[in-house]
Amino acid sequence: MLVGQDITVLGGGIGGFAAACALAMRGARVTVLEQAADISEVGAGLQISPNGFAVLDALGLGAAARERSVASRAVVLADGLTGREVVRMDLARLRPAHSFLLFHRADLLAMLAERAGELGVAVVTGARVARVEIGPEAAKLEMDGGEARDTGFLVGADGLHSVLRGALNGPRQPFFTGQVAWRALVPALGGEPAEATVWMGPGRHMVSYPLRGGSLVNLVAVEERKAWAEEGWHHEDDPGNFQRAFAQYRGAPRALIDRVEQVNIWGLFRHPVADQWHRGRAALLGDAAHPTLPFMAQGAVMALEDAWVLADALALGGLDEGPALYQARRRHRVERVIAAANANARNYHHANPLARLVGFGGLRALNGLRPEALVGRFDWIYGYDVTRS
Repeated sequence: MLVGQDITVLGGGIGGFAAACALAMRGARVTVLEQAADISEVGAGLQISPNGFAVLDALGLGAAARERSVASRAVVLADGLTGREVVRMDLARLRPAHSFLLFHRADLLAMLAERAGELGVAVVTGARVARVEIGPEAAKLEMDGGEARDTGFLVGADGLHSVLRGALNGPRQPFFTGQVAWRALVPALGGEPAEATVWMGPGRHMVSYPLRGGSLVNLVAVEERKAWAEEGWHHEDDPGNFQRAFAQYRGAPRALIDRVEQVNIWGLFRHPVADQWHRGRAALLGDAAHPTLPFMAQGAVMALEDAWVLADALALGGLDEGPALYQARRRHRVERVIAAANANARNYHHANPLARLVGFGGLRALNGLRPEALVGRFDWIYGYDVTRS
C-alpha cells in the first residue's frame, strides 16, 4: 500500500484525476496541481470503451458513469458521399455484457474530480510548473513566480506539452501527419440513435454520436491536406472551412455539418512514445508518455488504464521498484494500440472510387457472413481489464 506517501499529480485532466483517485484509494496523500484557473473542460465528446469503463468501475464510478453517459448500441460504418450504411456492428447483441459509453468530456472530468474530493485529494488550481528536478528520494517543483514545492513522488499527467516528459527525455520532434481535425457540437433534432457512426469519404471521414441523453451530437471530422494546422484542439475555426472540406457529403452527414455554428480545429501530429517513462521519484502517464491519434478513440481510455496500473505498481513495488514495473506492464500495449489507431486512419479514407467499391463490398460481405469477426478483431483492446491483470 501507499499509506501516508506524499504524491503530487501534475495535470487536472482525466488521466490526472483518475491517477489521483487510484493512488488515494491505496492510502497516498495526493495533491493535484492544475495550471488552469479552475477544473473544467470545453464542450467535446469522447468514447469510453469497456476497458476504460473497467477502470471507472474499479474507482467506484460504474453507476455514475452509466448515468452520465449515453450507452452506445452499435458502431456503424457509412458512406459519407451518399449517407448510406455500409456495415453495422451491433454491440448490444454481440457484446451485451460490455459497456461502450458516449461521454461529454466535461461530465467525465467532473465525475472524476468529485470522486477525488471524496477520497481526500487536494486540488490546487492556477499552479503553473516552470521546472522540475527529480531526485532519488523526492522531486522538487519550481513554480511560476519562484515558489518551490517538494513531493515524495511526482506523476506527470500534464499532456502533450508535459514539463515532466521534457525533464525525463529532453526535447521531442513530432511530425505533421498531413491531416487536420475539426470538433463541434450541434443540437440534436430528436430520435438520433444511440450509436457511433463513421461517415467515410475520399481523403476524409467524420464520426458522429449523441451526448447528454441525446440532446447533443458530437462531431469529429478529419481531412487529409498539406496545409499545416497548429496542434491542440482549442483553436477556433470558421465553420465554413469545415463545411467546404466536406462539401461532397450528402444525406444525414450533410444535415449535421450544415448545423455547425462553432468549430475547433487542430493539426494531427505523430509523437514518439517516450523512451523514459520514469526516473527516480517521478513517472509519466497518458499523453505525456504516449500521445495517440484519435482513430481508435483510445486516448482517454489509455490514460485511465495507465492511472490504475501506475497506482497498482507503486503499491506492489514501492516508490523505488514500482515505476519500472508500471512501464513494463504498459509499454507494449500502448504501442500496439497506437499502431492500430494509425492504421485506422487509412482504412476510412478511400480516395479511389474502385478502392471504395471493393472496400465497402468486402466489409458488407464479411459482416453478412461473420458479423462477430468485425467486432471481435479489437477484442484485444476492448476486452482487456487492467484492474484484473
